[in-house]
Amino acid sequence: MKEFKPKLFSVMKNYSGSQLVKDIVAGIIVAIIALPLSIALAIASGVGPEAGIYTAIVAGFIVSFLGGSRVQIAGPTAAFATIVAGIVMKDGKEGLIIATIMAGIILIIMGFCRFGSLLKYIPDPITTGFTAGIAVTLFIGQIKDFTGITYQNGEKPIETGEKVMALVKNAATVNWQGVLIGAIALLILIVWPMIFKKLPIPASFIAVIVTAAIVEIFHWDVNTIGKSFADIKAGLPPVSVNASMFSFANIKGQFSNAITIAFLAGVESLLSAVVADSMIGSKHRPNAELVAQGVGNIASACFGGIPATGAIARTAANIKNGGRTPIAGMVHSVTLLIVVVFLMPYAKLIPMPCIAAILFQVAYNMSGWRRFVKLIKSSPKSDIMVLLITFVLTVVFDLVVAIEVGVLLAAVLFMKRMSDVTQVAGWKDFDPENDPDSIDLRVLPEHTIVYEINGPMFFATAGKILQISPKEDTKALVLRMRSVSTIDATALRNLEILFEDCKNRGVQLVMSHVNEQPMKVIQKSGFDKKVGEENFCPHIDNALARAQEIVKA
Repeated sequence: MKEFKPKLFSVMKNYSGSQLVKDIVAGIIVAIIALPLSIALAIASGVGPEAGIYTAIVAGFIVSFLGGSRVQIAGPTAAFATIVAGIVMKDGKEGLIIATIMAGIILIIMGFCRFGSLLKYIPDPITTGFTAGIAVTLFIGQIKDFTGITYQNGEKPIETGEKVMALVKNAATVNWQGVLIGAIALLILIVWPMIFKKLPIPASFIAVIVTAAIVEIFHWDVNTIGKSFADIKAGLPPVSVNASMFSFANIKGQFSNAITIAFLAGVESLLSAVVADSMIGSKHRPNAELVAQGVGNIASACFGGIPATGAIARTAANIKNGGRTPIAGMVHSVTLLIVVVFLMPYAKLIPMPCIAAILFQVAYNMSGWRRFVKLIKSSPKSDIMVLLITFVLTVVFDLVVAIEVGVLLAAVLFMKRMSDVTQVAGWKDFDPENDPDSIDLRVLPEHTIVYEINGPMFFATAGKILQISPKEDTKALVLRMRSVSTIDATALRNLEILFEDCKNRGVQLVMSHVNEQPMKVIQKSGFDKKVGEENFCPHIDNALARAQEIVKA
């Protein structure tokens, strides 16, 4: 059960006072970074600004306490913004709570089923495609707040295309003071890290302070959080869940959203943990991390938060500032708790164009456009197709559709590739003394044919087995299977059909060098008894000798 043991309990054995100081400092710095980001991501998700901080407090603490990574920082991330906004718009906050709790349960089940190592097999074109699509969607969604555009007809667009049309239709309402505030914020976000590289204060925090001061001092007519969200809650996170929410209809209605949230949370948290491992030379426990993410998301939803996962940027900041144990993540959450109790009312002064500018930068950083371009230039056509389709579906429709179609398409293309590389080839009789490549090949006995199967035998390639056809004078058919690593039920069924065909023709089937997994499947089905255990040979020489015995008999 070590794979489910939280890293906190492992690292505390050799914990020192000097490391405690480093963890506290790192935790406070990460909290300063997380504060404006959590507010911005909550607003982008269509909920109140305090919900983002609740998420960082509750989920961040639990994931650090129970997680399988030494340095993972959890909280709201941009990957969830568009899907959460869609859920809130269609089904309200109640729908989001249900979907998030269900996603948490799914993550816990995935962890206990040891799915942590399986998520790494999600094809890169899919993750790159939907990540870039989310970035574009997030960017478009923030244009309204950055420009101060007002929807004159009370539109509430959900889809990206609807947002673009609403922006074009209301372009004349641009607030140029708001644009200027957004530009100042964007300039600070870009220039501050270049000039003050060694200062631990994040550019986003400076942008918030400077733009809020300008708007307040000069009384500019710029939309702020206080104007957009009149009721900003301070104090401890309230309990937001009750049993009456969980009707069968509600659970059924949020199931696909829960799957998407769980998928995203699992992939992003494990990706963040892998990146962190490479930075500190450690190794995380993926299944413990999934369980912790599940518990964290359930708790976040119960206390008014939104979906959470491992945040790569905040995790990297934790490492760079000396954090090396889960204590840093817990300090980060406690620091944010102090902020939300005592300072949350001041959040009403933050200009919305500044929030939009922060999210513009988040969208740019998460877009991975260099990786996107590289894949288009260097990948096979099938991977490019998966990449572009996933990207377009994410932007035009939503993440649920994009992931479903992308995974399905990638699976079909994978099966096509495996089908292409799996070959069933017949041997020809020859003189080994005159053949320079005859080391592993032999002269065939009379009335014997040999076929060698190369590659996995599964449902996409199983049809090739039925292409094998004995000749009229054939007495023994040898299948050489040394290159078959795996076999599934469809391929086994086709082997049974081939055996019956051989039996009807008076031909004995002999199988050579059957590997461990295929042999287990064959024995479990009883196919070895049908063929005869004596007709399963460990080497081609034994199989040819067995064929000769059959022919003579």
